[in-house]
Amino acid sequence: MNKTAKKWSAVVAVALIGLVSSCTSYKTVPYMLNSAEVNLDSSAVLYEARIMPKDELTITVNYPEDAEAVIPFNLTATPAVGQGRSVLTSQPTLQTFLVTNEGTINYPILGKLYVKGLTVNGVENLIASKIEGTYLKSRPVVTVRLSNYKISVLGEVNSPGTYTVPSEKVSIYGALAMAKDMTIWGRRDNVKLIREDSVGKKSIHELNLNDADIINSPYFYLQQNDVLYVTPNKTKAKNSDIGSVTSYWVSGTSIMISIATLLVNILNK
Repeated sequence: MNKTAKKWSAVVAVALIGLVSSCTSYKTVPYMLNSAEVNLDSSAVLYEARIMPKDELTITVNYPEDAEAVIPFNLTATPAVGQGRSVLTSQPTLQTFLVTNEGTINYPILGKLYVKGLTVNGVENLIASKIEGTYLKSRPVVTVRLSNYKISVLGEVNSPGTYTVPSEKVSIYGALAMAKDMTIWGRRDNVKLIREDSVGKKSIHELNLNDADIINSPYFYLQQNDVLYVTPNKTKAKNSDIGSVTSYWVSGTSIMISIATLLVNILNK
């Protein structure tokens, strides 16, 4: 076999190796590879967040028939800005109600209310039912919002951090979108969800985002204070063991080998 044939054989071999490796790694990159095989009927569940200890609730009570009658139920605060005599006040804002470890809030006029485990709508109905008949002739309009619904996304994502969820509902993929998706080093088949329940018990759940059946998982929607950790793949783990000095030596050696190969080819012509 002449030199030209040997060169072409080497090129073909390298191309085949690259093709095989790329086909193998592709299976670990896309989300929901088997989406056509998933039963979507069981995913038809409307998620509602449940109130937990340390949640902060913003509560407003409106009564169109008599706006002044509900003023005592809307606790406001006027924060001060500045020091000494140059104190300025801004517009009043609604105070938030912190849910205690026992699952209660101390609400004006009504006193202590047990809200742990209720949905936002459940808290609205609870407060409205206690006001109606006793303090007002008819049912007031109560609006409750979770003001500290936050989740954290860590590991191999492009923008790790803690994110506030104003809609009080976010899926795993929604959380990854907030963090600008995984990096090329992230393992789609080994994402860890760290969760703390209403009694403080922690749990870790391993999730495979390559499997489309994840949409039927009880962990598809994140609860407040959930932590999503994207595990690095083996390539990233190996690279992390190589220090900066070693990287420079490897780069320098590669350059020297390339130059030597080029000179040999030129001299052999």
